[in-house]
This record gives sequence, C-alpha cells and structure tokens, in this order.
Amino acid sequence: MRLAVDLNRCQGYAQCAFLAPDVFAMHGDEALLYAPEADESQRARLAQAAAACPVQAVLVDAVDVPVDVPDEAVPGAR
Repeated sequence: MRLAVDLNRCQGYAQCAFLAPDVFAMHGDEALLYAPEADESQRARLAQAAAACPVQAVLVDAVDVPVDVPDEAVPGAR
C-alpha cells in the first residue's frame, strides 16, 4: 500500500501517529515523519488514521489491489 500526506495541509494534530505509530511519527511539535510504503497488514490502522485527520491530510492509495476488468474492455485481450 502506498500513502501520502499533504504536509502543507497537515497541522500536527498527531491523530495519525496515535492510531498508526508504526507508520507515522511526530518530530518535534509540528513535523510529521511517515513511511510512504506500508504493509497490507496496516490497512485498518491507516484507514482509521486517515479518517481521524481533522484536516484530511492523509491519503491512502492501495495501488497493489487488482481491478477486475472484463477482457473485452482491454484492447487485444482474449
């Protein structure tokens, strides 16, 4: 899973660091540190952290999840 934090929007409320401490950490009072790649086992905690952010600065994007696309929708597929 991949995630991103809009650091211009982040206000340092640290809800993400409280809910997912393996991924997020506060450095001082305002600087947020985070791992942009997270293990799938962290999905529930990351969803909670993103939902708890008062300014919605945390974006969780599961790029590894396959999308079911019918073969006829893909040119050249059979």
